[in-house]
Amino acid sequence: MAGAGSAGCLQERLAVLKERLRGWSKYRDSDDFLTQASITLESLTELLEEPIENSTLPRFVQLYTQAVLDITYFEENQLVDEEFPEESSLWKVEDIIRALSEPEVLVNESSASQEPFTLLSTELLECLYWRRGALLYMFCHTLKGRKEWLTKKVDLLKKFLHEGIHYLVKMLEFRCPDTPNEEFESRDAATARLVHEGIFSDTHLLAMMYCGEMCYWGLKYCAKEKEQTQSTESELTSNLPSGSHIKVLDFRETGEKMLQKYISVCEGPLRLHDWDTKNAKLILDYFKQLTT
Repeated sequence: MAGAGSAGCLQERLAVLKERLRGWSKYRDSDDFLTQASITLESLTELLEEPIENSTLPRFVQLYTQAVLDITYFEENQLVDEEFPEESSLWKVEDIIRALSEPEVLVNESSASQEPFTLLSTELLECLYWRRGALLYMFCHTLKGRKEWLTKKVDLLKKFLHEGIHYLVKMLEFRCPDTPNEEFESRDAATARLVHEGIFSDTHLLAMMYCGEMCYWGLKYCAKEKEQTQSTESELTSNLPSGSHIKVLDFRETGEKMLQKYISVCEGPLRLHDWDTKNAKLILDYFKQLTT
């Protein structure tokens, strides 16, 4: 096994992750996620002590990804509890985003000999994109309330909004089928519609709402829309997995699409589940005012 899947490369990645966990050693016995990450890293160590076979890389990637998710979840909670301290949160957020991108980097580097979806399940890919998008949503929610910071670093806010929306939109695309299943649709039209829209959990609905809000923040707090589209892609890809890129998006167009879909689903097949659409409608009204 060569390249990213070689024993030496996997050992290096495991060592980096062990060092990351070691930095939180005083919390390890009191936090369930760090405890689970420690157990997972032990399993990874044992895996690499065995002869490297074709089945080793898929198993390594699955366990490695789970450990990354558990460790960074603890780190995210620390940041949220501390309300994203102004002096240190920027580099911490970027560091967590990079860590959550590593499983996909490993998959991309190994895809010459392995199909990506045999290495990372759809559920894990969705989780990796959701976690990055949701973290940037929370970070931007904090930043927009810091008026002095905004006057100096509005371009950073715009960059984080673009990246966060990119992750959430990508997360929503993983399980959205090209064509509906007509047989399934005839048996349960409401569920079939949710499946066709790629909505399998509350998280998918939250991703739509988060996208809409972030697009609203982009139009309210950042430069005018025409100026936004002049940003270069290189400015928006610093934390993305290798081989990935962001299409410079139109905040209003993307926000309208996501919120209209959110409202349609919440007031349609999920109308009995009490999902609030008031804020989504207020944002859509704001978007309409921009064109009048």
